[in-house]
Amino acid sequence: MKVSIRFVSILLLTLMGCSSMPKAPQTLTVFAAASLNDAFREIGQEFEKFHAGNLVQFNFSGSQDLSTQLHAGAQADIFASANIEEMQHLIDSGLVAPDASQIFVYNLLVVILPPDNPAGLTALADLARPGQKLVLAAEGVPAGRYARQALENLNVVYGADFKLHVLANVVSNETNVKQVVTKVSLGEADAGIAYRSDIIAAPDLKTLDIPDEYNVTAEYPIAPLQSAAHPRQAFEFIQFVLSAKGQAILQKWGFIPVKAQP
Repeated sequence: MKVSIRFVSILLLTLMGCSSMPKAPQTLTVFAAASLNDAFREIGQEFEKFHAGNLVQFNFSGSQDLSTQLHAGAQADIFASANIEEMQHLIDSGLVAPDASQIFVYNLLVVILPPDNPAGLTALADLARPGQKLVLAAEGVPAGRYARQALENLNVVYGADFKLHVLANVVSNETNVKQVVTKVSLGEADAGIAYRSDIIAAPDLKTLDIPDEYNVTAEYPIAPLQSAAHPRQAFEFIQFVLSAKGQAILQKWGFIPVKAQP
């Protein structure tokens, strides 16, 4: 069968046109601790600028919730946790390679108060005063676990029963630290314990500092998932987070860069 030169020319032009068509954007899915919301959204925007054709989609929640979702089969390219324990759970179950996780930032705790401070709290000792309404992240949430550890540390200063008396004032245990910030901001609690990074996005809140010697340093690990649909982009995103620009964004949002560990 003879094929006309004109037909072949049209076919070649069509194929060339198809090959020059822009590729569909690659969407990178990042599961990240709720406390990373503001910083990671900015990092995602900057990453997209420098990596044309890549989009970043986030799922923010408590690290324990994200770990549960991933164990249940949720698909993601990257997991960024607010503690090492949840990352270790994924490593133990084979969802993350043993040598793939690395610490990318640190955080510290602070006591947050409503803008008008209706309870008149002026010192950490006031948290144990009967009748105060305190909100914490639940014990299974990294921020909640860190908060209880800090209260335990403060027993040295305020007496052996300090933590016990403070916990007796807890009226709500939240599933992530952002919910703690929201309830205190709305005046639904007299105080809460959150991360120092949280008050950057809520500057109207009053705060009581926890001395560094009794505070708890939160370590944030990040890693690609073994089943990542976009492993190259996942590697590039993690490298961007660890870059000087990524670390500067994290520091702007109140985190402690890995090279400035306290």
